[in-house]
Amino acid sequence: MRVVITGGAGFIGANLARELTSRREVTEVRVVDDLSTGSKANLAGVDAAFFEGSILDPALLDAAFTGADAVVHLAALPSVPRSIAAPLATHRANATGTLEVLEAARRAGGLYVVAASSSSVYGANRELPKRESMRTVPMSPYAVSKLAAESYLGAYHHCYGLGVLPLRFFNVFGPLQPAGHAYAAVVPAFLDAALAGRPVTVHGDGGQSRDFTYVGTVTQVLAEAVLRRVVSADPVNLAFGTRTSLLELIDLLGGVLGGPVAAEHVEPRPGDVRDSQADNSRLRELFPDVVPVPLAEGLRRTADWFRTL
Repeated sequence: MRVVITGGAGFIGANLARELTSRREVTEVRVVDDLSTGSKANLAGVDAAFFEGSILDPALLDAAFTGADAVVHLAALPSVPRSIAAPLATHRANATGTLEVLEAARRAGGLYVVAASSSSVYGANRELPKRESMRTVPMSPYAVSKLAAESYLGAYHHCYGLGVLPLRFFNVFGPLQPAGHAYAAVVPAFLDAALAGRPVTVHGDGGQSRDFTYVGTVTQVLAEAVLRRVVSADPVNLAFGTRTSLLELIDLLGGVLGGPVAAEHVEPRPGDVRDSQADNSRLRELFPDVVPVPLAEGLRRTADWFRTL
């Protein structure tokens, strides 16, 4: 089996490339990435063909998709705050980019496409846990772009018979996730600060909660989806129903790092969702054999990686 990963030099993509190359059923891994947020260094030691460029380039996609069997579409401009600062760029990368990927998959003979959406699509809907059937109320351009992307996947399944699987990611963390920039996710931002002896920055009171998912669990699901060609036109939550507040996360990090972690509270960020927790019944139905890595263990592995930097 030959698998293409768009955004394969990014945090999740590079972890997935390692997972796929370890599977005997996978004969070739191809990576498409424009290196706007990813890095070739993330793929060090990985046997993958690299196609440098944008998913908005149809010729590049055609070259990467020729002869492939499946696509894992992870390329995106991440971050709610980034999307508020640059909504058009976010739309082009996430919505139009997904449309280009689907068109290229169709031109290549109807490749299977599994793609990353986001729990941010639930937005202002405060009901917990988040069920895939509930009303979506996106609160940011990023969330809107992801909702558009998953809608395009469903449409291509119904109109063209494409095998698709839109997965709603919930706060994925782990090795290779960058810190030290304005749009860093919470776990790497907290670890980067704590390991340097700085207080972590908490937007708001810290009571906001998230369903954290270790990247190794995510790549297990993605690999199984590709190898078994798991198809669903309807979105599926990719998280396991945990709920951890940022204050609880700080306490867990203190246990992992062997000492208390100081926090500095600042104003809440616009567009941020207060609470997030997945209903995982659909995921469990489709992937019954995947065992999630517990949060504390995932934080330990991530901290160990950070210490090597």
